[in-house]
Amino acid sequence: MALPRSGLKRLVRAEPVPTPAGPGFAELFAANPVATLVIGPGGDVVHANAAAEHMLNRSERSMRGHGLDGVVILPDGYQERGEGRGFAAFDIDLTLRRGGRIRADFQEVMIADHPGWRIVSITHAAASRRRGPAADRSAGARAAIGAAAMLAHEIKNPLSGIRGAAQLLGSAGGDAESQGELTRLITTEVDRIAALIDRMQDFTDTRPPVLKPTNIYPLLAHARHVAEAGFARHLAIEERFDPSLPPVLIDGDAFVQVLINLMKNAAEALETTANPRLILATAYRHGMSVNLGGGRPRMPLPIELLVMDNGPGAPADIAEHLFEPFVSSKREGKGLGLPLVEKLIGQMGGFVQYSREGEPEMTVFRLLLPRASA
Repeated sequence: MALPRSGLKRLVRAEPVPTPAGPGFAELFAANPVATLVIGPGGDVVHANAAAEHMLNRSERSMRGHGLDGVVILPDGYQERGEGRGFAAFDIDLTLRRGGRIRADFQEVMIADHPGWRIVSITHAAASRRRGPAADRSAGARAAIGAAAMLAHEIKNPLSGIRGAAQLLGSAGGDAESQGELTRLITTEVDRIAALIDRMQDFTDTRPPVLKPTNIYPLLAHARHVAEAGFARHLAIEERFDPSLPPVLIDGDAFVQVLINLMKNAAEALETTANPRLILATAYRHGMSVNLGGGRPRMPLPIELLVMDNGPGAPADIAEHLFEPFVSSKREGKGLGLPLVEKLIGQMGGFVQYSREGEPEMTVFRLLLPRASA
């Protein structure tokens, strides 16, 4: 017997509307584009996603039950990382047990609340050129050092005479108003050029830094006070500090100069940003090491300092060249601030990199520095 129309409506309304089920963990893990291995408490591979199979050129089944060192030759320093601690090595030659080598970033993290369980991710180093120092960057820096030294010698000495002559002209008692205006123009321009040469001389200073075990927090506080009294007085500077950071092997004066340069860059980038944020953060990265190039051994650099801001970041066309001299996105920029930062950090045995990270994206300048010997 047919249902009346009103009964049909009630029947249709009573039926649940099916909804598609969301992907489970297995689907999410398999679809992850980063090559990922799950390591169990015994040190054996328990899971490997499709990206890992493709990168390592072997199936999950052939890796499962084997130790990580049966899949790849472990990076230098991995065995000394310490119990229950993660590990990271960037821009390394990773040798596969079944033949072949890849240039890769290798990272291992512990899984919280599951003792002994770890996740290892492997990514092609070429996908993140900012992690390694570019060879052309060093060549450009050497050329600029020579140019800056020549300019400092050929220009700065005559400038002092020009300024003296302009001051005498201004005190000569001429009655023309334009004479005083011209004098002020000359002295202003001379001061501007002299300031540029001073900055170039900072860049050409080849004296070795004086490295000492240092607690960086008083230096961070000093740099912050300088910023808040001047170029960053309109900003609220946030701090995210690891209170247990050990002493760092640095030159204190050079470190403060680096901090002020980076914070000034951030403050200038935030001038047109709504709700501006400038963040200083520190962390200890167990097992962190960096390939500094030039045939040198990998350098352990576990001390991390971040200077972050929510400004627009560098234009895409110069982002890969920020540490080259005379490259700047600012209308009045000279392009010497970041090369000087890299020079000073490099002299202290450290490394600096630029990136855009997070959601929403932020500009990140990451300093990696050596720990002072115990």
